[in-house]
Amino acid sequence: MEDELRERRAEIVRIEERILSKEEKLAVRLAELERRETSLEDRQRNLDREAGKLKAAKQDQLRELERISGLSPGQARQVLLRELEDEIRHDSARLVRQIEDEARRDADRRARSILSTVMQRVAGGHAAETTVSVVQLESDDLKGRIIGREGRNIRTLETLTGIDFIIDDTPSAVILSGFDGVRREVARLTLEKLLQDGRIHPARIEESYYQTRSEIENRIAEVGEQAVLEANVGSVHPELSKLLGRLHYRTSYGQNVLDHSIECARLASLLASELGANEKTAARAALMHDIGKAVSHETEGPHALVGGEIARRYGESEAVAHAMEAHHNEVELRTVEAVVVQIVDSLSGARPGARGESLEQYTKRLRDLESIATRHAGVEKVYAMQAGREIRVIVHPEEVDDDTAALLSHRIARDVEKELEYAGQIKVTVIRESRNVDFAK
Repeated sequence: MEDELRERRAEIVRIEERILSKEEKLAVRLAELERRETSLEDRQRNLDREAGKLKAAKQDQLRELERISGLSPGQARQVLLRELEDEIRHDSARLVRQIEDEARRDADRRARSILSTVMQRVAGGHAAETTVSVVQLESDDLKGRIIGREGRNIRTLETLTGIDFIIDDTPSAVILSGFDGVRREVARLTLEKLLQDGRIHPARIEESYYQTRSEIENRIAEVGEQAVLEANVGSVHPELSKLLGRLHYRTSYGQNVLDHSIECARLASLLASELGANEKTAARAALMHDIGKAVSHETEGPHALVGGEIARRYGESEAVAHAMEAHHNEVELRTVEAVVVQIVDSLSGARPGARGESLEQYTKRLRDLESIATRHAGVEKVYAMQAGREIRVIVHPEEVDDDTAALLSHRIARDVEKELEYAGQIKVTVIRESRNVDFAK
């Protein structure tokens, strides 16, 4: 019993010693935690103090920068934005030049290949102004007979034909003036028949006129059919063929419209073949793209839209009618064939010698070109050169830098494209010259 009590007491003593040991360790850990907490608090206070010093230093730095630069924060921001804008503008100008150069190289290479193949196979003549016709007389005595007693013969001629008969001091000639080529041709042939017959009086004039008009109508039908055969577009409605024949007596800027249409049809067929488009659709639309001009004196509206409606009326497909309507951008281009017709129309008109141009139209085009370029900021002088095929723009070097000059040429070219109608292309050259002058004394 006593042994058991001693063992228990010994066990209790060991337990107490372990408890005391644990309490001592806990006290040491608690002291360590308290020390760490104090250290963290001190560190936090130091960090707050340093953050305050840093903020104050930053404010001092900003104030010093303002004092040195003489700029407020808002003004400094404006300077930075301006510098950023200049940098972006420089990059954009460089990118524009790079993209244009790449596109030009690729387009020129492809276009030269296609157009050289197409154009070398088509030949055309030169244009001549045909708003007047001249009938030669054997002698000036015939002028009195053409005029007739109290002018009754010439009045009859002008009333029937709708053409002005000009009898003046021009030796041995009568000038017929009028914009309707068919009427002018009827008047010319009627007068020649009267001169050959020798009988010139109102009744005979009327008889000759109707006979000539019938012959011209037959001639129109024959010319239209021949044009269809030359263009190799298959069968065409007889009424469309007659309208094509009327174009034989119509000119545009001195270029015979029927010859222009046949040339366009040939070009369109070749170009469509190169581009993988429908050759038949392109050629038919190109041949008939100007038939609206044959009825321009009868129907109001742009000739492209009028021609498209006529084509639909006589059974042409929607693709052909659309290409006809779109060749002057009266409607939006939706097919490759429409683009082909627009291209060949410009090619035929731009060919050297294809079209004539009056002095008034020529000078107006030059004035318009110079006006478009002059309205841009920084432009000093503008010169239209090479018959309006090039504009040279001289700018103020202190107002326009090199990057702005590149963008300026791009903007002027786009404005010309939007506002003017012309054949071919117009080159825009911006010249920026900087001169430094000093004197040796």
